[in-house]
This record gives sequence, structure tokens and C-alpha cells, in this order.
Amino acid sequence: MAAGLHVGVIGVGRIGAFHVRTLRTLADVSAVTVADADPAQAVRVASEVGGEAVATPEALVEAGIDALVIATSTAGHAPLLRLAAQAALPTFCEKPVALDLATMDELVAEAERAAILVQIGFQRRFDAGYAAARKAVADGTVGNLLVVRAATHDPAPPPEAYIAGSGGIFRDLHIHDFDAVRFVTGQEIVEVYADGVVRETPWFERQGDVDTAVATFRLGGGALGILSGARHDALGYDVRLEVFGTSDSIVVGVDSRSPIRSVEPGTPPTVETGYRNFLERFEPAYRAELAAFVDAVRNGRESVCTLQDARAALRVALAADRSRTERRPVTIDEVTSAEPLKG
Repeated sequence: MAAGLHVGVIGVGRIGAFHVRTLRTLADVSAVTVADADPAQAVRVASEVGGEAVATPEALVEAGIDALVIATSTAGHAPLLRLAAQAALPTFCEKPVALDLATMDELVAEAERAAILVQIGFQRRFDAGYAAARKAVADGTVGNLLVVRAATHDPAPPPEAYIAGSGGIFRDLHIHDFDAVRFVTGQEIVEVYADGVVRETPWFERQGDVDTAVATFRLGGGALGILSGARHDALGYDVRLEVFGTSDSIVVGVDSRSPIRSVEPGTPPTVETGYRNFLERFEPAYRAELAAFVDAVRNGRESVCTLQDARAALRVALAADRSRTERRPVTIDEVTSAEPLKG
């Protein structure tokens, strides 16, 4: 493949538009064509980078693209992955791929039949801190793993219309944490005990969701985990992963912009403003994941974040949903039902 890739992007809202701009900075990408449910938005984004806009996903495929990036809302992911499989297009897809296991398994089977590369948008795998934590666990620096503690706190909730189709806090927000724990520890989560409440925004209850969540979990190697999540954080976008072992204690996500403050006497205040959103916090990682996708397509490499990885994280999220509903610990092996859970 001598010439650069012609990449199609479906969905050019905030993250999709960012992906378009990133793609145009990559030497191995020669052209970008976009499509969006809002044609005017597609034209605006395409014109910013000297790209083209088309009316439909099908028109995007017909434009002769070499690879596809799916950045629509969650409801669009499954049908667009099926379109990609039918067209034999290597595809990057944002998370979550699907909200129920039956749909996920159908997509895995279709992608395998089409023999296409699929990379999922778990961008934390491409963050320098998470990569360093993974290395510290793998090379024994941490020692025997004891406890993992993960947190994702949004500064403010998304609109209610987004939450209505999101799948709920565990499938939307915490699915990143579940994947990151698997990535860093190299182990599967085998059991989860989760709870959640509405503490600040009443309409979450109307959507069968919560704005505050916690969970404990057990890893396959025996270590324990703790998770916290919130849709309200007065100081900004707070994402951390702490790893405690017999030889070391390490943390990802603590720097001069971490949106948490110490009240210990004599501790200097944070001098910088906390991260305002996920793009500010993970911009380098978002760029790196697309560069990895383009490299894999150009050079025939394997996906660095597969549909099977997405399936594993989804099973944990579904187990957490079931645990919250049934108020009991749920093993991941229990999540075999084809029925989607309300959320």
C-alpha cells in the first residue's frame, strides 16, 4: 500500500471532530472523508481539514475509503460495525461497542468472518501513566498485587438525552475503568459487588441510572479492587488508578492538575486548574490510539485493543449492573444472558 490511507469518519461531534483533526496530522493518512447525521456539521468539520463530506455511511464506503473510524453515539456502533464487516474495512470504534452481550457476540462473529481488524477506543491504554503502571506490575516492581483502586469522576453530567441511550454509569463511564484494570494488572475481574445512588441530579432516576457509584471487585489472581464514580466533581475531571503491592505503591492520574486538594496543614495548594474534561486529560492518548490504528492498517499489525477486550469489559459492566439491581455480589461467569439489562 504505497499511497497514504483514505480514512472515513462517521460521527463528527466533539470526539469525532478531534479524531478527524488527528488523522490529518498523520503522515500515513492522505485523505479524510466524513459523514454525520447533521450534514452541516459534516461539511464544517471536513472543510477545516481540507476533507470531503458525504451524506450517509453507505456513501462513505462507496467513496473508496481504506479504513473506517466510528465516533457516533453508542446506538450507531453495532450497525456501523456490521457495515464495515460487509465492506471488509478495518475499523476503529469508540466504546461501548454494544450494551448487551448478544449484540456483542454477533459483532465478534461478523468481524471474524470478515477477517477485519477492529480496534476499540479505550484510550487509557495509550496514556503514559497507565503504560508505566502496566510495566511496573508486569516486571515485578509492585511485588505481589494486593489492592487496586480506580476512580472516574466527571465534572458535570452529560445531557439527559445522552444518558438515556448510554447504558448507565457502569457501561458508559466505568467501562473505561474495567478495561484499564485488565490492561494494567494483566488479570481478569472475576466478581463484582456494586451499588449506586442519585445524589444530585434527580432525572437520573427517571432514566434508571445513578449519578454516584461504587463497587468492589476481585481479580483472577486473588487481589481486590475498589471503584468510585460520580457525575459531579466540583474541581474537574478526575481519573485515577492506584496500585498497591508488597514492594511498591503507585498511582496514575496524580499531577499538578489533579482535581483534588489536600486539607493537611502546611500542604501547598494546587497551582494549576484541574482538568476540565476527558479531552484535556487524555489528548495525547487519543492521538496515540489513532496513530496505532493507522499503523496497524498500513503495516498489517494486530489490533492493540480488540473486540474481545471490549467484550470482557462489557461483561464486568453488566455484572455491576446486575449486582446493583439484585444487591448481591455477581460473578462475571454469571453474565451469559442475551437479555440487555435496563440502564
